[in-house]
Amino acid sequence: MEAHEWNERTDEGKRFYRATWHADKWTIITTLKHEPLWNTLEEVPEEVWRELRDIVWRKYQRKRVPWERVAEIDRILGDEPPEN
Repeated sequence: MEAHEWNERTDEGKRFYRATWHADKWTIITTLKHEPLWNTLEEVPEEVWRELRDIVWRKYQRKRVPWERVAEIDRILGDEPPEN
């Protein structure tokens, strides 16, 4: 299992995200700083996928995750390169 975490400031306050790769699928949960419970994102917005892809890409460059994680997110986003 892999976990990737990040946060961002929103109008609601500081929002935390945690994405986990387990059993060949991504699960993304989120919470606000002042909320004690995490909520699973059933419909993940594209901007969240793009932020996760950026994080995973940077970790891949430092050899901390395999290329397959980046490729899987690209596939979800529809950004995979065409096959010859």
